[in-house]
Amino acid sequence: MAGSEAAWQAANAGLTVVIHEMRPKVGTFAHRTGDLGEMVCSNSFRSDDHEQNAVGLLHWEMRAANGLIMQTAHQHRLPAGGALAVDRDPFAASVTAVLRSHPNVRISHEEITELPDQGQWIIATGPLTSGALAEAIRIETGADQLAFFDAIAPIVYAETVNMDVAWMQSRYDKGETEDERTAYLNCPMTKDQYEAFIDALLAAEKTEFKEGETAGYFDGCLPIEVMAERGRETLRFGPMKPVGLTNAHDPATKAYAVVQLRRDNALGTLYNIVGFQTKMKYGAQKAVFKMIPGLEDAEFARLGGIHRNTFINSPRLLDHRMRLKSRPHIRFAGQITGVEGYVESAAMGLLAARLAVAEAQGIDLPPVPNTTAMGALVTHITGGADARTFQPMNVNFGLFPPLEGTGIKGGRRGRKERYKAYTDRAKADWTAWLAQTETVPA
Repeated sequence: MAGSEAAWQAANAGLTVVIHEMRPKVGTFAHRTGDLGEMVCSNSFRSDDHEQNAVGLLHWEMRAANGLIMQTAHQHRLPAGGALAVDRDPFAASVTAVLRSHPNVRISHEEITELPDQGQWIIATGPLTSGALAEAIRIETGADQLAFFDAIAPIVYAETVNMDVAWMQSRYDKGETEDERTAYLNCPMTKDQYEAFIDALLAAEKTEFKEGETAGYFDGCLPIEVMAERGRETLRFGPMKPVGLTNAHDPATKAYAVVQLRRDNALGTLYNIVGFQTKMKYGAQKAVFKMIPGLEDAEFARLGGIHRNTFINSPRLLDHRMRLKSRPHIRFAGQITGVEGYVESAAMGLLAARLAVAEAQGIDLPPVPNTTAMGALVTHITGGADARTFQPMNVNFGLFPPLEGTGIKGGRRGRKERYKAYTDRAKADWTAWLAQTETVPA
């Protein structure tokens, strides 16, 4: 995702770009194709609200910068309430086709196993960096541990969901169209059903780590059983929260918990179980997930799994222009820098490319304002975070500098007004910074 965006930005600025994509010659645990921009963990870019949500603001900033990922996501979007979800296979095919047809882009399917000694490079290898390249980075940086673990959620065939039990509704009926307001399948649970589900989840056989491996999960992608281990009510206040939903089959009865499934393709034939990343073994997954009311006879297009996720200690290793301090001809972008999520990863690819273009053409750009979503994120990973405790981070308003002299109240009561002020300030500052990069001659 980050590499695709970086290539697009650099190529459009007139630079000749070579994309090194080892797939399909060298595969990974989670990928199925050799397409660029293949999505493996979810089909959602999360909230598209650019006035009240930090990731929605990042969407806006990327669109303002002619971002390929956001353009393509809009072309292949699926109904998902207030979220930006896409039909993942056509999305990846489109990203690949656009870059293959660009006159300034060439794609090589050879694996890069060493850090290059010359030229301008952006390493945007994502969460599944090949073992050889990860080892080369480890040797260069001296890092003892580059990996933590991510888990992916299962996908269900829609025709196998029992619609006498489940119903279609987006939380709080969000969305401008009827399709968006009914973008999720909802499976209700009583208290007894929830308790039995938690018992089975905790008792299920799990994937064991290899000797020497330790699991340091990112909190935004925790396996469901790890969440359950933190407390029996954790899931009911997380992915299984029942708020904002009314059972169409029994409006008077409030569910104790609700499992949501989100459309995964344009045909509406596949749904992924929202928030149900898992490290359970395949047999256990089928048994446990079929305890969910409405999924008793469910058939799975893909079961969940766990995979290695590589990232570097960016606050210690990268300068404010995203360059590796020990080898400044190399920039890092995407999830390997310690941002989390498709949007954040692509955004860092966009920014790394624009910084590289400016450097190649002798333009000394000022730092990206940390009042923008892009700037807040890159500031965090290149020095704003404590290197001793650095872990992957989603974009959020907590990374933005406070609003000064606005008179806007703090706390929950003033949150809507405060978030709008954050986004207004960010849009103005991003537009001004972007105008300076647009003056770079092609």
